[in-house]
Amino acid sequence: MGVVVSLEEKSSGGPSLDALLALTRPGMEGVNRLILSRVGSDVEMIPEIARHLIDSGGKRLRPMLTLATASLCDYAGEGDVKLAAAVEFMHTATLLHDDVVDDSEMRRGKLAARMLWGNEASVLVGDFLLGQAFKMMVEVGSLHALDVLSTAATVIAEGEVMQLAVAKNTETTEDEYLQVVRGKTAALFAAACEVGPIIAGKSKTEQAACRSYGTNLGIAFQLIDDALDYGGVASKLGKNTGDDFREGKITLPVVLSYRRGTETERAFWKRTLEEGQHGDAELAEAMAIVKKHRAIEDTIDRARHYGAMARDALAIFADTPMKRAMLEAVDFCISRAH
Repeated sequence: MGVVVSLEEKSSGGPSLDALLALTRPGMEGVNRLILSRVGSDVEMIPEIARHLIDSGGKRLRPMLTLATASLCDYAGEGDVKLAAAVEFMHTATLLHDDVVDDSEMRRGKLAARMLWGNEASVLVGDFLLGQAFKMMVEVGSLHALDVLSTAATVIAEGEVMQLAVAKNTETTEDEYLQVVRGKTAALFAAACEVGPIIAGKSKTEQAACRSYGTNLGIAFQLIDDALDYGGVASKLGKNTGDDFREGKITLPVVLSYRRGTETERAFWKRTLEEGQHGDAELAEAMAIVKKHRAIEDTIDRARHYGAMARDALAIFADTPMKRAMLEAVDFCISRAH
């Protein structure tokens, strides 16, 4: 197993986000300025918490994809920048909320906001960012784009609640787990990509193609994250390796290992994930079981499958530098596992 590659790094000779970063740089500079201007508040704690997470880096892949799909569809206005900033605010809000739900201690390589300001403040600042996101959507003036992103916000919340329902349930099936991923991760990727062709006035065909690209890229992205949690490096992941295990999260490597395991191994998963008996020794044993059943390799293979679907979704578009950059972004997301 390998490690996460940050946006600032690339594997030697392998796929990278360099082309996408270069092509979206002017737009992302506008997004960053807009983000900084919209986190201001007379309530001192709001900009402090928001900047803590925003300044800690992160991939910013979702807003880049909004700019990329708008460019792919020849959009020439300024609405893509506002929608991209709204997408990033939505994502940041979900991270603030997730860390409270999951009792996470780290986020993007730093202490989670909840560890510094408490759970209540983290939830409320997340709500503030969602409010700002919707204000920017309204300012763009596209009811269709507003509908897509507001629907995504609902689906993301449903996905998070669904994850609570399957959390610590070792009987979770692969289909049930993928349903959670479609909600909590892929929905925002899909919406971020779909609003580009919408504001560019493109047909439903282009809109559906970009949405499919985002959905499948989002699923692939999450599956690679699942694999890395059982074999990545904390400094690269931006969170502690094994956090999913400690939080009792059922992810695809666990689903596959449980299904393929012996009675003794299934009893181990129930004891650790359902009953919460997990320490460093148990994490080491979990990683050994996952490795034994090739659950990491098969999770990555499934990610490659969804990555291939994302690539195919762009087939209807002409060969341009932006299309090539978006295709390479898929390869980059998969390559994080190498």
